[in-house]
Amino acid sequence: MVTESFLDISIRDQTLKVIERGLAMQCYLVSTAKNGAGELMGSGCTPRGWHKIKAKIGASQPSHAVFVGRRPTGEVYSPALAGGHPHRDWILTRILWLVGLEPGKNRYGNVDTGWRYIYIHGGPDELMDGKPGSHGCIRMANADVLDLFNRVDAGIKVFIHE
Repeated sequence: MVTESFLDISIRDQTLKVIERGLAMQCYLVSTAKNGAGELMGSGCTPRGWHKIKAKIGASQPSHAVFVGRRPTGEVYSPALAGGHPHRDWILTRILWLVGLEPGKNRYGNVDTGWRYIYIHGGPDELMDGKPGSHGCIRMANADVLDLFNRVDAGIKVFIHE
């Protein structure tokens, strides 16, 4: 019997499931990379395989808080703010920073998920349409990433697959 909890992210289905004791306890819609699946640095792809959450960032920030370089900017996302920065890659609300667990596949060298700064994070809710659209990360609706952030601990494993 499976007793370990983990997160299961399906690139094909654009879903993230919280798995506990072999059962899906929660399912969220996500948006993975518009460039598809892949591990190479600079590819703009979502890396596959086993990962874990290295760090949880933003616990004291409000919903829709804007992050740059994993630090809050003091801004809160709004359509007006977005209009003034049309090319910004919005990282909002919370960050769950991933690190790969498979040497040569998603850890070390030019495939290192951690050094690629791949996160599970909030994004503009209007972009959460069930289609791939990120720059490699896993984007979630802000209410969903808040819920997930409060459900999981750093160190939980994450399986990303097509």
